[in-house]
Amino acid sequence: MIIMSENDTKLLIIPFMKNIQENLDLCHEYNVGFEYNEFAMPWVLDNESNCNGLINQYKMIPGMPSYTTMHGVFFDVLVFSDDSRIKKVSELRVRQSLDVARKLGCKGIVFHGNINPLLLDTAAGPMYEKHWLETTRNFFTTVCEEYPEIDIYMENMWDKTPDNLANLAKEMTSVKNFGLCFDYAHAHISPTDTKIWSEKLGPYIRHVHINDNDGKSDLHLAVGAGCTDWDKFFELQAKYFLDATTLIETSTPAAQRASLEFLYSINLL
Repeated sequence: MIIMSENDTKLLIIPFMKNIQENLDLCHEYNVGFEYNEFAMPWVLDNESNCNGLINQYKMIPGMPSYTTMHGVFFDVLVFSDDSRIKKVSELRVRQSLDVARKLGCKGIVFHGNINPLLLDTAAGPMYEKHWLETTRNFFTTVCEEYPEIDIYMENMWDKTPDNLANLAKEMTSVKNFGLCFDYAHAHISPTDTKIWSEKLGPYIRHVHINDNDGKSDLHLAVGAGCTDWDKFFELQAKYFLDATTLIETSTPAAQRASLEFLYSINLL
């Protein structure tokens, strides 16, 4: 089960400045932390003045939770690109995200591997896969060293299987502030059973994203509003990733409250 105590917040929700009072009310009522999402948008990072202004707004709000994480950039971020200009911009965006996380005092930050599963099924698939692994490993090993106070989590998104992320995490086991973010909803709509995902990624999972869906599309519904088997989820969590922090990855206060109420109703909190 998700365990929370006054000194060890294991559960998080997403704050938005436009909803911040409602987010804070939930934070205090349920003792949850925050995972910032606004700074994952490239148009936020493009305007340094506005970006810093938003950071300062958050830092000045009284009663903010002490435990926070952040979602880093992911749109079109390809640190493994063969195009030197795309690679350079992707690396810049990752470091911009980490700089924001540092200013906000975030404990961890989430990035996506962004490997394209369609390319894995082509003749060039093995070469593409090898290049992704080597380049992603080398770059994130470097940035983990540059930002030692922040845990960096790599999330499954389009992945059809856990194999590539498991291979990456295995090769980076010596990097103390690197781990995986297991997006259970993404795994739920993949062709691979969530038990296999949990078994293979389990040793490396440090952070988890949960929401609900219809088993086909990544709908980001409130927990309990879709077809996810939550009994199975908590069985897998207890066995493979009990110590990981968990984000309820829904965007509205209403969906966040519905998720928390659902979890409480089945005595999982």
